[in-house]
Amino acid sequence: MMRLQECNGRSALANLRSAMDGRPAFCLHLEGNGPPPMRAAVLPLMRSILCHACLLLALVISTTALRAAAQPTTRRWTIDGVTREAMVYVPESAKTQPSPVIFAFHGRGGKMQGAAKLAFESAWPEAIVVYPQALKTPGLVADLEGKQFAWQCKPGMADDRDLKFFDAMLDSVEKDYRVDPDRIYATGHSNGGQFAYLLWQTRGDKIAAFSPAAAALAPVILNPDANNVTVAVKTPRPILIIAGQHDSDHFVWQERSIEIVRRINHCGDGEPWDGTNHRTLYPSPDGAPVIAYIHPGGHALPPDASAVIIKFFKQFPKPAAHSAQ
Repeated sequence: MMRLQECNGRSALANLRSAMDGRPAFCLHLEGNGPPPMRAAVLPLMRSILCHACLLLALVISTTALRAAAQPTTRRWTIDGVTREAMVYVPESAKTQPSPVIFAFHGRGGKMQGAAKLAFESAWPEAIVVYPQALKTPGLVADLEGKQFAWQCKPGMADDRDLKFFDAMLDSVEKDYRVDPDRIYATGHSNGGQFAYLLWQTRGDKIAAFSPAAAALAPVILNPDANNVTVAVKTPRPILIIAGQHDSDHFVWQERSIEIVRRINHCGDGEPWDGTNHRTLYPSPDGAPVIAYIHPGGHALPPDASAVIIKFFKQFPKPAAHSAQ
């Protein structure tokens, strides 16, 4: 039987550094009649075990510290007398370095905590990430009574309270931290994607790129059979559109929205993006390309959605700051 005990008046724990440096620091006692060669073989093994244990302990401490630093804060704003809130992740570097900002909007009936599961702050640790909470809002074709949390999806709807909310959030984040004005982004899923489309229409002067998912433009939803649909866009910007081929929530409307966005952004013929046939890049002479990510799933986001969205955002800051455009 083998056991460690105090050696030369020093505890085993106190001698850990000596053991890692390769110097004998532990007294190994083999109870019984173990041969001397066995003693010689055990000492290097114990040193190796202790070294790995120390490294594992350091990793655990480091991981715990990172998790603690990544905890969000809940911030509140008063918009026209109504309290609004959002979960906000802020990296320590945002106090001293120009930082990107991502706004991520949940879907109808969802909550900001659900959107936060996308963990954009993990995929891009340098980014400030904002997960806002919607109010109960009537939909265009569903939940007409407004019993669920949802976002406005066309200009003037609900007195533009969600556009006002976005403006207030961005204004306060810019005041409190060092925000890079060329790297502000918006994404959303389902009804949150409809709001991302609305921001694409109305806030292109402030936002560098957009990524609506499992969503369609409001004019398409309201006029599904019309030959011509009018969509007013203030400043066309790059946009990544994610859609599932088996989405029961009107995939045809999503396809039509992609066609309209391509036309507005003056896009040319498509080519593979990111080395996959599921993602097609439609280049734009205006520096506002459209990327369509058509995956084989349904309404839910594909597993790699967060990584793909972050890659797209990193590739497309505002054109003036993007040397490749």
